[in-house]
Parts: sequence; C-alpha cells; structure tokens
Amino acid sequence: MTDPDPTKSDDGPFLTTKEAAQFLKLKPNTLEKMRVYGGGPVYRKHGRHVRYHIDDLNEWSDMRKKDSTSDV
Repeated sequence: MTDPDPTKSDDGPFLTTKEAAQFLKLKPNTLEKMRVYGGGPVYRKHGRHVRYHIDDLNEWSDMRKKDSTSDV
C-alpha cells in the first residue's frame, strides 16, 4: 500500500512535515533543518503542530526555478 497523495487530501490544503516532504521529494529532516536555519518554505504552527499550506510549498518551489546550471 502506498501513501495517499497529499494534494488530494480530504483534510484540506494543510500538510504535515512528512506529507510536505513527500510532496517536494525531500526528506522530512531536510524541512526540519530548514525551519531552524531558514531558507525553507513558509510554515504555520497550529498549536504544537507544524503545518505547511500546499500553496506555500508551490510558491517556494516556483521561486527556485532555473533554466541553466549557471543561474545563481
């Protein structure tokens, strides 16, 4: 059995760290480090829970578009 597609969740547009990492094809630990050191996608705290909005993940990814390896 595979994990459900987080973009088709019935829970709404908010993803856990694990779901957000799957969506971005990263490891959850990578997002956790980005929360500490910066540079990662915007996240929210819902009580003690970290949540990522799907639109914020797409925006963060879009800001990293490159068309050449020489792009800085």
